[in-house]
Amino acid sequence: MMTPDKPRKTAHSVNLSTPMEPEHINVTALPERHLPGDCTAVGSILSRIGDKWSVLVIMLIGDGPRRFNEIKRMVGGISQRMLTLTLRGLERDGLVTRTIYPTIPPRVDYELTELGHSLKEPVKHLGSWAFEHLPQIQTARERFDKNANGV
Repeated sequence: MMTPDKPRKTAHSVNLSTPMEPEHINVTALPERHLPGDCTAVGSILSRIGDKWSVLVIMLIGDGPRRFNEIKRMVGGISQRMLTLTLRGLERDGLVTRTIYPTIPPRVDYELTELGHSLKEPVKHLGSWAFEHLPQIQTARERFDKNANGV
């Protein structure tokens, strides 16, 4: 708990009493082609492909086309609305295609595009890393929660 007379600890501290010398201003610059909007654009892509449902869907339809209810059953725990939003987002980003067959009732298949297939390996590695490090992460969370609660 913070008190008024106790300063907050931060990861970065700056000593404002130190004058800026010329050697302090030589920092690594980003390439000139970097535009301020690039971070926002990349951030939106990472939020899509880093979303837990997107990762699961990408892995499930990576082996071939699947129908909506088939994906829903395989994911488990996802609502129909969330799966619809996830598939629409992946389709919008060019990672998934949706094919409608004129049958009664209509049949709709979802499958990865070439771009979506290029994402399969990185997603697979990310999932493997998460499973491999799950015990350490759980231990770190427990330690953090214990310290945060003052126990």
